[in-house]
Amino acid sequence: MQLYLISLSVAIYATAIGYISINAKRAAYNDSVEIVNTYAEKYAFQIQSDLNEYFSTVRTLSKAFSIYNTMPRKTWDPLFNKMYDKVYRDNPDFYKLWDSWELNKFDSTWTKSTGRIANVYSRINGAVHFKQDIRSLDGDPAVYSYIKNNATDLVLPIYFDVFTEELEDTKLMTSLVSPIIVNNQYHGMIGIDLILEKFQDMVEKIRLQQFSGSYAFLLSQEAKYAGHPKTELLNQVAEFTLKTGEKFNLLKEIEKGDQFSIIVKDQNNSSHFIAFAPIKIGRTNTPWYIGLSVPTNSIMAMADRNFMISIIVGIIGIIILSSVIYLITKNISDPIQKITEFLNLLAKGKTSVKMAFNFNTGDEIEEMSKALNTSIIELNKKTDFANQIGLGNLNHEFNLVSDEDELGQALINMRNSLTTARTEEEKRKIEDEKRRWTNEGLAKFADILRQNNNDLEKLSTEIIKNLVYYLGANQGGLFLLNDDDKNNVYLKLISAFAYDYKKFIERTIELGDGLVGTCAVEKETIYMTDIPQDYISITSGLGGASPDSLLIVPLNMEDTVYGVIEIASFKRFEDYQIEFVEKVGQNIASTLSSVQINIKTNELLEKFQQQSEEMAAQEEEMRQNMEELQATQEEAARKGAEMESLIQALDQSSYVIEYDLDGYITKVNDNYLTLLNLKRSDVIGIHHSDKMEFDDQQKSDYKKFWTDLRLGKIRKEKTKAIVNGKTYSFLEIYSPLFDENGSVTKILKISHELSDFV
Repeated sequence: MQLYLISLSVAIYATAIGYISINAKRAAYNDSVEIVNTYAEKYAFQIQSDLNEYFSTVRTLSKAFSIYNTMPRKTWDPLFNKMYDKVYRDNPDFYKLWDSWELNKFDSTWTKSTGRIANVYSRINGAVHFKQDIRSLDGDPAVYSYIKNNATDLVLPIYFDVFTEELEDTKLMTSLVSPIIVNNQYHGMIGIDLILEKFQDMVEKIRLQQFSGSYAFLLSQEAKYAGHPKTELLNQVAEFTLKTGEKFNLLKEIEKGDQFSIIVKDQNNSSHFIAFAPIKIGRTNTPWYIGLSVPTNSIMAMADRNFMISIIVGIIGIIILSSVIYLITKNISDPIQKITEFLNLLAKGKTSVKMAFNFNTGDEIEEMSKALNTSIIELNKKTDFANQIGLGNLNHEFNLVSDEDELGQALINMRNSLTTARTEEEKRKIEDEKRRWTNEGLAKFADILRQNNNDLEKLSTEIIKNLVYYLGANQGGLFLLNDDDKNNVYLKLISAFAYDYKKFIERTIELGDGLVGTCAVEKETIYMTDIPQDYISITSGLGGASPDSLLIVPLNMEDTVYGVIEIASFKRFEDYQIEFVEKVGQNIASTLSSVQINIKTNELLEKFQQQSEEMAAQEEEMRQNMEELQATQEEAARKGAEMESLIQALDQSSYVIEYDLDGYITKVNDNYLTLLNLKRSDVIGIHHSDKMEFDDQQKSDYKKFWTDLRLGKIRKEKTKAIVNGKTYSFLEIYSPLFDENGSVTKILKISHELSDFV
């Protein structure tokens, strides 16, 4: 009986210890794998946040610039370049900021499907450098053609590029591209070049302290290393061999865009567990991946140690049990039975405190029961702690059993990581919401400005009403600059809005008078939270009260003020709201400029129509004079034909240029452009003195030269010009042209190349 009990007890004890040890080993391994996957997701999220912030900037520019065709190029070209300059200076991580605009979309004279204007911002020796040139006149290069045909947000494949002018350093880079789409047609693109050193530094710093030998790497969409502790692997295709010896199809898994993990062998035949977490970049379908590699022996270290301890404890327990069971068989049979039942429950994963039991035997059984009870209590605490984390209660209190409580420490580390990730996610959501609010507001007001740009009063009302609503303010006014009388320039309140009704108040403000007048003069935003009691009042059905904040923004465009916006509110404005109003103010100024020009044009048109009616009344009188003038007209027609023939002969045989009275070229014939191999756009608007250098005497002679021409005197000159490295000699005759009143209106230059007379 004793032998039977000893054998049975030893078998049960050994089985229980082995079962617990194996399950504990498996659980420790699974926990470690989960920790590695969690860290991979965390670091992938950090890199994804940075890349998406860069992409948001590019996409915002492309969306904002899609309205360029509503403005003349002379307006949008400098405006966009100014925006480029600010964005580029505000983002030192950008290596280059560039764009491409299709010539055939804004130049009606260009009929080819290729050809584009490119603007490039870069940094040379720490200074911002801007370059504009014309490209692809004879065909698009392969990369640009790929971007143009796709016409969607893209992350281009990584590449090495020369970083310094001395060609001594190269950097691994990638490009983020967003197309400019107008009416579902491709008009151009905005792109930035990013140096991947920042992400290389992030990858090199990633180490899991609890797993020795761990490291991280970054993969691009084509499965190339964009970051790796071994820099010689950068821009190389990543290849992995599975434990089975098969080559792993990494590119196929990357194309799926899901998280995954594999176990591979390295060159030393060592096994590694690698967790891959996707990095979703903007709206592209080409994700990058962060890979976190941990040696499997490091993952198994804790499980193996616990397993060996369990085995050793089991063997010791068997020896002790076998030694004493002969003497105390009856005293320990019942406790062993209870312990066996306890271990079976524990093996099934139960950790209820109701399982606890006490033996007062004064021997190892009592100690074992206490240890098992302590384990049950602590496992129950860990289970409760893990459940609380699963429910999102990251502030739940949890204390370690001892400094050696590695499972408890791992749970605390996981909670801390989740807390940090939650905080960062909340911050990112707040920033994303601010950017979304700003972008939606800019799009909303762009639509308002586009729809109501033919009625100044309606446009002003829509602007101030929607601006007050969008900011959640209470009251606002739009002042326009009236400079019809240059001796009496003032600001006029053209539209005011408060709550759900409009106020039409006759109110004018002199420049420099009060806060509004000061804002117009200084061209700077004024934001006040300490407002004088008698300055402004917000009126509602409950009475009037002074606002808590006042925002006054000038409507500037190219250093010219067109008006001022004043907004009052019971709540304070955030910095991003003030920046939004300033951006909208620039767009409003641009639209107001166009509207004022249209109004003046309409006034001139009405005046012209009135004059036409007056001329119609005189038509009868003129008809009577027509018979008398008919003979004269026939003679004039004959002379006109002769003059037309003379002009055509002159245009075919000479080089002809017309200047305005200030010396700027207004017209040039084809012979001149062909001779100098120039485009008309390269010549029109150039001053006569361009690329000339004078001393004091020459300046005086040059001034007299133009004075004589304006007085109607003809001048003859012999000149030399160097164009595209070639020297030309001309004999030039400058002839003033007169109007019907005998006043000089423009200067006609007829040139002959001296080589033609040799």
